[in-house]
Amino acid sequence: MNITLKSRVPQDINFVYNRFDGNLFEFLLPPGAQLIEFGGSKKGDVVHLKLPLVGEWISEITEDGMSQDMRYFIDEGRTLPFPLKKWKHKHVLYGGGKSTVIEDNMSFTTGNIIADIIIYPVLLLSFVPRLWQYKSYFKA
Repeated sequence: MNITLKSRVPQDINFVYNRFDGNLFEFLLPPGAQLIEFGGSKKGDVVHLKLPLVGEWISEITEDGMSQDMRYFIDEGRTLPFPLKKWKHKHVLYGGGKSTVIEDNMSFTTGNIIADIIIYPVLLLSFVPRLWQYKSYFKA
């Protein structure tokens, strides 16, 4: 299944990209979650979380890239909480003058389509706050 969210922030792409760091990641964490490790947003980096109730979540950055008006990196789950079996999250920044669109494109599976349908709203609700969190963090 797939979830895509887009948020426009009032900063240029270089400013936003340079602040996609551990501080932003901690700002985005849900209540009760703990950041164990933030290696960065480049291929080979690792992000390790401890989430309340569900346990550890470890992702590895498997790809990153850029062009003049776009930056991206992809994290893939290595250790995922039950019931997730696969997780892939593409973070894309699109620049356009004095603003940037931040796109979170997430695909996941539990290995069972019924369970995917059940978990979809839980994951969606977990990431929807980013729409206003990004705007708050990157305010002018």
